[in-house]
Amino acid sequence: MNLFKMKSEIISFPTFESAFKELPIGKGDLVVTIREIYDAFLTPFTGECKVLFVGDYGLGEPTDSMMDAMLKDIGDYTYHRVISIGGGSVIDISKIFVLKDITTAQAAFEQSIPIIKDKELFIFPATCGTGSEVTNISIAFLEKKNVKMGLANDAILADKAILVAQALEGLPFKPYACSAIDALIHALESYLSPKANIYTEIFSKQAIEMILKVFVKLAKEGPEARFAHLEEMLIASNMAGIAFGNAGVGAVHAMSYPLGGNYHVPHGEANYQFLVAVFNAYTRKNPDGKIKDLNLYVAKLLDVPVEELYTCLSAILSQLVVKQPLKDYGMKEEEIETFADSVIATQQRLLANNYVELSRDEIRDIYKEVYY
Repeated sequence: MNLFKMKSEIISFPTFESAFKELPIGKGDLVVTIREIYDAFLTPFTGECKVLFVGDYGLGEPTDSMMDAMLKDIGDYTYHRVISIGGGSVIDISKIFVLKDITTAQAAFEQSIPIIKDKELFIFPATCGTGSEVTNISIAFLEKKNVKMGLANDAILADKAILVAQALEGLPFKPYACSAIDALIHALESYLSPKANIYTEIFSKQAIEMILKVFVKLAKEGPEARFAHLEEMLIASNMAGIAFGNAGVGAVHAMSYPLGGNYHVPHGEANYQFLVAVFNAYTRKNPDGKIKDLNLYVAKLLDVPVEELYTCLSAILSQLVVKQPLKDYGMKEEEIETFADSVIATQQRLLANNYVELSRDEIRDIYKEVYY
């Protein structure tokens, strides 16, 4: 039985200058980033490498057409290493560029080509949420098929995950908060996963504790308080990524995909809409299983009675990001049914990680609960 794996080397630096002094980049490197990060931190260090700015190819979460346009612009440039510096979209795109003989994104996601790693991958996360720097997953919206798909393969694991606290300094508060909430969801869902074990639970619980400690402080002191805790949130996100990279995530993520894919809601924000509703449904269905231990643990961290846990958690999270009903994103009421059908049809990989099985109608009822 495979209990735990960790193939990426994790390195920490306080600044990009200290990172690139030890890990210089230049000719033969492909840097994938965004202009804001490049202009603020990277210009003195990139040398003769080729730089792609994701924002030049589209906004929002990655699509196959964005990746294909970037591949076209790479052209004949010979590179041996991909340097990914950014949030989840930048990282998801970068992972595809390490593959051998990659010509289109769709071929990679449908695995119609052999998935073979051909370049090194160094990832510098610039949000505190995806944990993607230590997972073997890339997510993209395939426009031609009108579906959000994931590629899960060890070929796209980072060789080095490089945590630079400075990378979070320019992140506006809402993206910071949504990504950090996403990290909390990674830790919570992976703890309950049937694939969880004593090793993954250590990372899940430590990430939960670190994230909630900061959230409580932010709820009391306001957004500026985050700057004193950039390194610990980056580490907590990384730990949550290690946990879910081994144990997986479940219904919260599965249900967020139709919302994100159809209405281009950022990933962390989309997940946030379903967290409390899904965990309340889990608690109702099997209150005395593993979720009992989790609820007691989180309630103790928040110093609240366990029966008030999700009310209290909702109150804390809403002080960071106001939770919107799904209809405010433009979702139509009739899509409650079609989204439920879509989750059942396309997200079995994630639903297999649920704490308890949720039927199609139970998934529909959760959508209905958070729609209004």
